[in-house]
Amino acid sequence: MKIELKNNITQDRYTKYICESFDIQDNKESKVIVEANLDSIPKNFNIGVVYGGSGSGKTTILKHYFKKNIDESYFDNTKSLISNFDWLEPDEATMLLSSMGLSSVPTWLRPFNVLSNGEQYRANLAYIVGKAKDNEVVLIDEYTSVVDRDVAKAMSNALQKYIRRNNKKIVLASCHFDIMEWLQPDWIYSPQKGRLEIATHRRQRPAIKLQIFRCRYETWNLFKTHHYLTEDLNKACKNFIVLYNSKPVCFVAILPMPSGTIKEAYRISRIVVLPDFQGLGIGMKILNLFGSMYKTDEKKLYIKTSNPSLFIGMNRNTSNWKLISSQNDIDKIKKENQRFLDREKNGEIVFDLRAGMKLKKESITKSYKYIGKEHNEDINIIKFKTEVYKDVSQNQISLF
Repeated sequence: MKIELKNNITQDRYTKYICESFDIQDNKESKVIVEANLDSIPKNFNIGVVYGGSGSGKTTILKHYFKKNIDESYFDNTKSLISNFDWLEPDEATMLLSSMGLSSVPTWLRPFNVLSNGEQYRANLAYIVGKAKDNEVVLIDEYTSVVDRDVAKAMSNALQKYIRRNNKKIVLASCHFDIMEWLQPDWIYSPQKGRLEIATHRRQRPAIKLQIFRCRYETWNLFKTHHYLTEDLNKACKNFIVLYNSKPVCFVAILPMPSGTIKEAYRISRIVVLPDFQGLGIGMKILNLFGSMYKTDEKKLYIKTSNPSLFIGMNRNTSNWKLISSQNDIDKIKKENQRFLDREKNGEIVFDLRAGMKLKKESITKSYKYIGKEHNEDINIIKFKTEVYKDVSQNQISLF
């Protein structure tokens, strides 16, 4: 199929100058022909990519071959980001954003216009693919053109998982080839070569190499605004930072868990993956690593969370994490808290945090215990070494 675009040339002194200076023979009409040899694309594809440099005809192919305009989003900046997904139920909107790798709860509550480029791009993708009807082909132009390349890879991995899991169809126009092994498209078309390449099988995603270091309390400043509960951090925590391509991507803080019945118990107090790197599965990989190291050290590791994206991750990791308790009835919790406050008001009890008395958190929460395998390598990174702690970057681990 050939797509031919014709436009009349406006006759003025500027176009006259160009035509005369560069010996343009046809000064009446501009013509562009783009080869779109896409008739052999699989009918049941999920992801297609039109790849090529600027001016190669990518956008023209999207509009004319698929006979629709490029899909766009609309965000009302007077509302929180998540409030713009009002065709969905609130829980569905959180799941959609999380599936796009945008699982930072504080980000959901901010207006679109204050988000970073990477966050805005993920929000755009979530809006467009979330609104797409069954069997509709979603068209995205200039895919990942305005974001950091590591962010583009993380975004592509999250997008392809969502598209395939929900059996949607999307065609992306991009001038970047580094995203292909993360997107794993069913077909790629190059307008410059006029060649359609159809994938015969899914390739394995590239390995992700992470580095983990012990870090100081002050490192929390890089991550605290992205935590969904509070920016506070217990100063008794053991803190760890995770790097990807020398960039900070994740923070983990671990505390002892005092218990009259469970010995050698610890809990994840904080785990934060920066928004730009969500969607790669880094959070669960790190949780599994620490769980296995603490088990090797004959200790038990727990985590309590109300983050929906972590619920999803745990449901897929039942061989490593066991659900030990859940708190789902928010109305019941509110009534129990109110009874507690009423008893204090009437002088029946004295509210004392030092005695372990506190109100229950009025949200859905789930608690998990690590039950997976032990770590079969060095676990010195979780050992506190006072004599070398001042150097901070001790006990490096590489995770593949």
